[in-house]
Amino acid sequence: MPLVDLAAQHAAVADEVAAGWAEVLAKTAFIGGPAVGAFEAEFAAFSGVRHCVGVGNGTDAIELALRALGVGPGDECVLPANTFIATAEAVARAGATPVLVDCAEDTLLMDVDQLDAVVGPRTRAVLPVHLYGQTAPVELVRPIAERVGAAVVEDSAQSQGAKRHGRVAGSLGDIAATSFYPGKNLGAYGDAGGIMTDDDDLAARVRLLREHGSPRKYEHPVLGFNSRMDTLQAVVLRAKLARLAGWNAARREAAARYDALLAELPAVVRPVVLDGNEPVWHLYVVRVPDRDRVLAGLHAEGIGAGIHYPVPVHRTGAFPDLATGSFPVAEKTAGELLSLPLFAEITPAQQERVVDVLARVVR
Repeated sequence: MPLVDLAAQHAAVADEVAAGWAEVLAKTAFIGGPAVGAFEAEFAAFSGVRHCVGVGNGTDAIELALRALGVGPGDECVLPANTFIATAEAVARAGATPVLVDCAEDTLLMDVDQLDAVVGPRTRAVLPVHLYGQTAPVELVRPIAERVGAAVVEDSAQSQGAKRHGRVAGSLGDIAATSFYPGKNLGAYGDAGGIMTDDDDLAARVRLLREHGSPRKYEHPVLGFNSRMDTLQAVVLRAKLARLAGWNAARREAAARYDALLAELPAVVRPVVLDGNEPVWHLYVVRVPDRDRVLAGLHAEGIGAGIHYPVPVHRTGAFPDLATGSFPVAEKTAGELLSLPLFAEITPAQQERVVDVLARVVR
């Protein structure tokens, strides 16, 4: 059983994607074709914002959002230690310095209580990560960021459609970045990303940056990048976006089923949902003792569990200067986290098998 069944998802959109790709090929509209603009408008509406700008991938999306804000050398950007390395990587690529805070013990989201101690005159952005499909408490981050003149940049790569107090992830900060990597709730058939904002000027700057700094052919007033959403990927994303709300609802049902099935396993710590959140369960992450042994036991019986994430950012070789920090929750939970198979098409029988095997392995 896979961690995520991309073949089952493809079966639902295969005919629509094939027809859309045939149209792109017939019109040779390979770069910036009509499908890209249509998807941008549809995803902006889905996210409750004025603008979505399609880009090459999720890491570029974070970097371009930061650069559109003017973040660069000498600046600091605050992010959680428990995140995929791309969040910190994008900060470094923009020329700024990542500053970490620990994660909360219960939700594993950014520990907002630690922000006051690390923000200062050099802080240009705070990047709450909407982790595992659950939204960070951006409304608590905002006043702290505003006090020092910093922007709030949402890392929404795992949260397409998630809500906090009724508002959709990606609409809570000044600007947001998301990934459409194939395994995401809304995934392309290759790399793709997007940037969401209500700010017309920020959206215009991102559009300029993604196109070689060019507002029109052969004019380059600023140094830019080549990070455009592929038209073929936009076709895939449009087909899937039309089904995303239903798929997210199915994931919520599956998460509730796991909650019930795992209630009798005290050794397995179930995920905690922050009050005010409506997650989309990109991942269903539990905590178990002796995680590596448990993971090996699941794999031995064909259960495709995973780890998100085994190494906190400050323990990676890419960021040796951050290794002096103290982030005890991120370090402790990194050895306990276990992602169970979860996708919209998972059946009750499949989940029962996962939990049966997990119960035997944990014991």
